[in-house]
Amino acid sequence: MEKQSNNTLDSDSIKISEARHHDPFSVLGRHPHEKGVIVKVYLPYAESVSFAGGGANLPRIPGTDFFEYAAQPDELPGHYQLAWIDKAGGEHCHYDPYDFGVQLPEFDRHLFAQGKHWHIYQKMGAHLHTVDDIAGVLFTVWAPNAGRVSVIGDFNRWDGRSNPMRSLGGCGIWELFIPGLEAGCLYKFELLNRQNNEVLSKTDPYGQAFELRPDTAAIVVQETSYPWQDDGWMAHRSGHDWLHEPMSIYEVHLGSWRRGPLGNFLNYRELADQLVGYVKEMGFTHIELMPITEHPLDASWGYQTTGYFAPTSRFGTPDDFRYFMDTLHRNHIGVILDWVPAHFPKDSFGLARFDGSALYEHEDPRKGEHRDWGTLIYNYGRNEVRNFLLSSAIFWMQEFHIDGLRVDAVASMLYLDYSREDGDWVPNIYGGNENLEAIDFFRELNTVTHQQFPGTVMMAEESTAWPQVTRPTWVGGLGFSMKWNMGWMNDILSYMHEDPIHRRFHHDQLTFGMLYAFTENFTLPFSHDEVVHGKGSMVNKMPGDEWQRFANLRLLYTMMFTYPGKKLLFMGCEFGQGSQWDFNQTLDWYVLEYPLHQGVQALVKDLNTLYQAQPPLYALDFVHQGFEWIDCHDVQQSVISYRRKDGDQELVIVLSFTPMVRENYRIGVPEAGNYHEIFNSDAGQYAGSNVVNGEVASEAIPWMNLPHSVSLTLPPLGGIILKRV
Repeated sequence: MEKQSNNTLDSDSIKISEARHHDPFSVLGRHPHEKGVIVKVYLPYAESVSFAGGGANLPRIPGTDFFEYAAQPDELPGHYQLAWIDKAGGEHCHYDPYDFGVQLPEFDRHLFAQGKHWHIYQKMGAHLHTVDDIAGVLFTVWAPNAGRVSVIGDFNRWDGRSNPMRSLGGCGIWELFIPGLEAGCLYKFELLNRQNNEVLSKTDPYGQAFELRPDTAAIVVQETSYPWQDDGWMAHRSGHDWLHEPMSIYEVHLGSWRRGPLGNFLNYRELADQLVGYVKEMGFTHIELMPITEHPLDASWGYQTTGYFAPTSRFGTPDDFRYFMDTLHRNHIGVILDWVPAHFPKDSFGLARFDGSALYEHEDPRKGEHRDWGTLIYNYGRNEVRNFLLSSAIFWMQEFHIDGLRVDAVASMLYLDYSREDGDWVPNIYGGNENLEAIDFFRELNTVTHQQFPGTVMMAEESTAWPQVTRPTWVGGLGFSMKWNMGWMNDILSYMHEDPIHRRFHHDQLTFGMLYAFTENFTLPFSHDEVVHGKGSMVNKMPGDEWQRFANLRLLYTMMFTYPGKKLLFMGCEFGQGSQWDFNQTLDWYVLEYPLHQGVQALVKDLNTLYQAQPPLYALDFVHQGFEWIDCHDVQQSVISYRRKDGDQELVIVLSFTPMVRENYRIGVPEAGNYHEIFNSDAGQYAGSNVVNGEVASEAIPWMNLPHSVSLTLPPLGGIILKRV
């Protein structure tokens, strides 16, 4: 930094030259002076400066990079332009940023300070802006504890002296309108820590596009004019009753679902065109995207988010992602986004100690840090932080038509002692371990999103017995639409891992879930978390030889699709991928050359079709009237049977968890008649042994507290679905 002469500058000008001034507008720009005005500019790289259009020269203050001119009252236009030549001979011309008034209205500042500005993303960050017919970019950032904030970018040599911002006072917001800038320019914010004079270079918390990693600058985006064509979907969604409709979700990591021929990432548009065909063919109703919010590290899979308002540039531009969303909606496929308000990374360019203080996080690491994950915890009690997160949720639904959010790691937010030793956490004001601020945040989040976007869903990944996660806020609940049923998932996978000969000793793991099945609105998840970190693939969790492993997997999926709750299956699980998931490479699509894998894929496709065609499998998922045990006590033979009901429609499901063929197996049925086997996981088309029943007639033999019964042949490691003709 060039040293300025102290002999010719006042103290305020010295602070400007040393990038230490909190109010550059009090020094720079146009100011009243005796009989006229004085214009003062600071251009560190200028050799000479004049007013554009042949106007007067601005003399340099000797020994400095300040230029100053005393003008007559009517000599200058409403906004003047500066023409200057840099020290390398380059010519420049632009309006003076310090000749413009405050741009962010007081009303927006007030709402933000109250935590009630749901659309603050439209104001904060960088936006194309016009003042008095002069176009440019308006930059705003919240940094209440900074001593100075500047906009730095490829337009000012990344020099924090060039464009210091104006402080808007007690609200903690800084702003600067820079005329002449256009969409596409790169920028960051440079902040001075007023406690120790450390200079911080930070990316924009509200940035809507970023450079491709490892670069971290934000990009000024063009106001979108994307021609959405999903009006039909959006209208249907607003009146959508997801509680009583089928929901089968395909969880996808875009970076490893498929890749290009050279191992390169596909663009959002390529992914849309390929994914929509596959998802439609397989019969899924929705996809869930693992986080595509901008993140610096591929290995974090997106869960260490640094850009809460930007689709990652790995796969293209924001409008490319709009095409992705539009394409799926036009093909009647919903999209749920994995969203991470539970923590954020410590990367120096991100939110960590953003203005030199613990701004977004708690100062006390007992409240502000996840030591297990090496990340920081949001301060949910701070209005501006809560507003930041709420606005992010609104952003994805408003700007990209997202149909719902799956909120990651909810348990870590609810409990102050989550994964902490005694003495390493701070109780709430009542002495408990509940995070009261996080509870209030969830209730507000779910209330606002459901009010603003009817038909969208909010899903909680919550792994404890916290009560009323999916109950309305007005009865004391958190207000989520659905909760992942982690208990059922863990129990059933633990059971399936057992050798069939030992399963009779673990029968309770099959049946225990029904004791709490209707306490929440549950989704049954076989997610990415179950096929990483040495856990193996779904098929390799199963015991036995190769045939038995695949038969077990088909049986497991049959149970999932007939058990109360919406469905979620991670990519690759639908065709029995052999290796556990690796984010660095594409799925093992080549295994579909083999019959056993083809069989699992065909089974999932048929289960999806059957699930959506049979209301008893989805209409009453969340109330006990939709389910009734026929027999849950056949421990010795490891068989369970139950009915799924919807009014006068019902299905009978029988699941056999041993590799034996069981002939003449009798179960009770509610009505007399012929029962047609509409599905059998052991059928030949699924690479099973084809032990099937076809159609069986009931007999007037009371059985299992039901007036009639049928005699069946149960396939080995198989599940069957019967429907009365």
